[in-house]
Parts: sequence; structure tokens; C-alpha cells
Amino acid sequence: MTEMAPRGPAILFEDVSLTLGRTTILSDVSLRVQAGRIHGLIGPNGGGKSSLIRCLLGRAPHGGRIGIEWPAKAGIVGYVPQALDFDRGLPMTVMDFMAAIVTSRPAFLSPKASTKQVILGALAQVGMQDRAYRRMGALSGGERQRVMLAQALMPAPDLVVLDEPMAALDREGAAVFEQVILDLRRKGVTIFWVEHDLDAVRRLADEVTGLSRTVLFGGSPDHVLTSEQVLNLFSHRAGALS
Repeated sequence: MTEMAPRGPAILFEDVSLTLGRTTILSDVSLRVQAGRIHGLIGPNGGGKSSLIRCLLGRAPHGGRIGIEWPAKAGIVGYVPQALDFDRGLPMTVMDFMAAIVTSRPAFLSPKASTKQVILGALAQVGMQDRAYRRMGALSGGERQRVMLAQALMPAPDLVVLDEPMAALDREGAAVFEQVILDLRRKGVTIFWVEHDLDAVRRLADEVTGLSRTVLFGGSPDHVLTSEQVLNLFSHRAGALS
């Protein structure tokens, strides 16, 4: 399949900083995400990866500048968090959950037939169409992550932000995830992806940034994911920046 011209934006982080109380979470973070590419963000726990995503999504106050450079008008943003926090005792099916995202129709009413088809199509992309009427609380952690990936595909996104989406996935789920993001990339979607699986980042990412409160390196995976660079990243004393 031929790659399409980018329909997603480039993203520019310029000297982004975030301080909570006396703790420095991010310090002078500067990097550029290319339009229509997969950009991996890696680093140690507590290194500020999820905080940078919250800044991007407007959920955390920050210094510096974050610019989203759309090729035309602003498009659709899909987001997959690390995990879905909800009451597992709720009598909510996967269809109910997905319908609540795409329609203002009351939850106690069945979604329209056209809406159901859109939802089933998104679930089919992640191999979850046969779980459409199962309770959300009955799903495994990996199955819930697949549902979260499916909701990010409705409506068709131009930018997808992923915060360690593979953490709960089994091998089959990981394979589905990889296929989905490669398909999105071929369609020109920009993907900004926080991930701990370095092998997956090597296979899929066009660019990768190593973050431990500040940027330690950036470039193509083949060039920057050396043993020395990775060891330095995950042994970096991020607390020294506080």
C-alpha cells in the first residue's frame, strides 16, 4: 500500500518545562515530531513522558511552547491512555462504552444502526468485534486496551497520542496494535507514542526521543538506540534536576 501525504500535523516542543511544588518534572524539553510519522518517546519511570503528553493535550500547565502545525485546518486527535479506570461493576457493555464516545444519545437507549456499524468497524480493526456486547468489567486488561485503541479510531484520527498502550497486551494484542499503527502511518496520520518496549520502538518508529525530565537524545532508532545511549537514559539521575 502506497503511503499518503501527511494529513496529520507536525508537533514542536520548545523549551517545555513543568514544575509541581519544588519538583521539576520537565526541564527545557525541545523536540520535533514530523508530520505523518511515528515518533517514539522512551525513558525511565518518573522521567516525565506521561507529563509531556498531558502538556500536549492541555491537561497540565507548563512553560515554553507547544505548537501543533496542521497541514490545513485542525484535524481529529485520538488518545489512548495507559489504562482505563472505571467501576468494573457497572452494567456497561463495550458497545455502550463506544456509543457514549461518538453520540450524545442517552446511554439507556440503544445506538442507531448506523452508529453500531461504525463501532463494529472500529472494533474489527483491533480484533474485538466479537466482544461488542460483553461487559467492560468482564474484559481482561489487554482486551480493555484494545477497546481503548478502537475508540481512538472513531472518528478517523489525524493525530494519535499513545501513552504506553502495549503495557497490558499479550502477543496477539501487540501484533494487532502494531498493524493498526502501521496502517495509520500509511494513511498519513501522525503518531506520538510513549513506549517501554524498545524492540517495538526499533521496529516501528521513524524517530525516537530519549527523555529523562530533559531530552538526552533524539534521532532514528538505528542511530540512537545504542547500548550506551539506552544505559545512560535509564540510569540517568533525573532527580538531580529538582
